[in-house]
Amino acid sequence: MDVRASIGRLVEVLEKTEGWNPAGSQGLPSREEAYEVLDLLLEAMLPGFHGSGPVPEGALAAYVEIRVARALPLLTELLSRSLLATGGEAAHAQEIARSYLSSLSQIREILEDDLQAAFQGDPAARSVREVILAYPCVEVIATYRLANALHRLGAPLVPRVWSERAHSRTGCDIHPGATIGRGFFIDHATGVVIGETTEIGDNVKLYQGVGLVARSLAGGQQLRGKKRHPTIGDRVTIYANVTIVGGDTNIGSDSTIGGNVWLAHSIPPGSLVQAPEIRPRVRGRTNRNGANWSDWQI
Repeated sequence: MDVRASIGRLVEVLEKTEGWNPAGSQGLPSREEAYEVLDLLLEAMLPGFHGSGPVPEGALAAYVEIRVARALPLLTELLSRSLLATGGEAAHAQEIARSYLSSLSQIREILEDDLQAAFQGDPAARSVREVILAYPCVEVIATYRLANALHRLGAPLVPRVWSERAHSRTGCDIHPGATIGRGFFIDHATGVVIGETTEIGDNVKLYQGVGLVARSLAGGQQLRGKKRHPTIGDRVTIYANVTIVGGDTNIGSDSTIGGNVWLAHSIPPGSLVQAPEIRPRVRGRTNRNGANWSDWQI
């Protein structure tokens, strides 16, 4: 086997494609550096929880300042490279980073509503602190809040990298372009997918396995920027393994969607949607009275 020739052929293929990241001004930002900034911001959002340990008494201001001060120049550099790599101007990076910095307090206020929704919505929770420390929904929603704010400022690449880190760690995929109101809670926080143009109102609760997705159409890239994902009203509860499809689908406020529903049309406010009842059958030798039935229905 000619190793050098094999490597040469691989390099030839790579040079013909977009699947490599060249150094220099057009190089993409480092994924690891993006994670470092995200972790610093999560530590500032959730002091003493996301990080190395409790905050010393009287040191909260210094704790937060150190992390934000470290994150700001790193974020500016990431944004500069991201803008250049996507055809933008690096000069806008500092402006975006400073505007983003000024939004952190508002992000944290919104996140507080999410934390309270998780606590109030789960009788198994003993405290908000337990929710922050142990619930995967906190990481995915906090990451979404940080990524969404940066996305709305026009920052490319970095918000999506952040969201995909939370996706890989929690199993929940929330696109940073989605619009999600206050008091948002994902119970069990596993297998949830929320697409880019989804709109979700206030005080919405999702269970595991919910998909708010686009129709699978042949349009592909031609659909970019168009409304493709559902709109969910206020105070809606969506139970496990529900799929809601399409940009024209509106779920009215105060509605409840039962488990295992596939929904591709709008419903009015206050609706209850349930899957058709299927009574399971238990295979066995005897029923509850000891009779020899081949099977019986629950």
